[in-house]
Amino acid sequence: MKIPFGKPATTHAQQVALLQRRGMMIDDPAEAEACLRHLNYYRLAAYWLPFEQDHTNHIFRPGSRFADVMNLYAFDRALRLHVLDAIERLEVSMRSQWAYQLAHRYGPHAHLDVALAFKPHLWRLNLDKLAEEVGRSDEVFIKHLKATYAEPLPPVWAVCEVMTLGLLSRWYNNLKPMPARRAIAMEYGVDEKVWESWLRHLSLVRNTCAHHCRLWNREFTITPVLPRNKPAALRDGFQHGSRKLYNSLVILTHCMRRISPKQSWCADLKKLITQYAVPVQAMGFPHGWERMEIWREITA
Repeated sequence: MKIPFGKPATTHAQQVALLQRRGMMIDDPAEAEACLRHLNYYRLAAYWLPFEQDHTNHIFRPGSRFADVMNLYAFDRALRLHVLDAIERLEVSMRSQWAYQLAHRYGPHAHLDVALAFKPHLWRLNLDKLAEEVGRSDEVFIKHLKATYAEPLPPVWAVCEVMTLGLLSRWYNNLKPMPARRAIAMEYGVDEKVWESWLRHLSLVRNTCAHHCRLWNREFTITPVLPRNKPAALRDGFQHGSRKLYNSLVILTHCMRRISPKQSWCADLKKLITQYAVPVQAMGFPHGWERMEIWREITA
């Protein structure tokens, strides 16, 4: 049976005092109060949850420090930005691959051809969404193409630039011709079923980051399909059955090496983990992960 919500709002000073009563060590109450002014108490609660020994009464373990909570929060923020950096590169790459394969195989307006769709009703939904994105775009090249040519939508190499990763994922999932699906997936070194799954999963990860949600110990509802065979280093680097971020980071490490092989994304991720000294087990990292081939630095 539900009960009425009866908790009153508290001031920032009261929130600091409450944390202290529950056993949180706060070296500088004024600084803690300043943090709470700009970071909602309810938001930070997700980061001090691992420090609780009694969640029902919200009692902290002896030695729990507010500074450690803020270190974890700062790590999560840096991690989100780092993950977004990789997903941005992957999204731009996927736009390019989708447009190139469709245009060269099926023409500049392949996206208007329902015959290329597995399910016509999904094609219609995707097309409507794409038309909506094109309609509200203020890009100069979109305005020029709409004003100059008679087709319902600009060519595929133009409309791809206003597509989100989620919309790209839905278009790829509904793309019928196997040669095009395989050609796109081959660019990333996996088969088309695996790539379809990765796009769907990474769209969820991207939205989690873009909405500033907690990332480091999240369990995802959409999990990626894991490669069964090759590449071996990628296959062996995954944790089967895991819903944690670790598998997402393996995917992004692999993709970044395909898209931007000269970038140090993987090395920078390991630096973040070292810098903030966070427990990687909460992200699903296995024991001895540093020795796995996927995490080794590649030298020219």
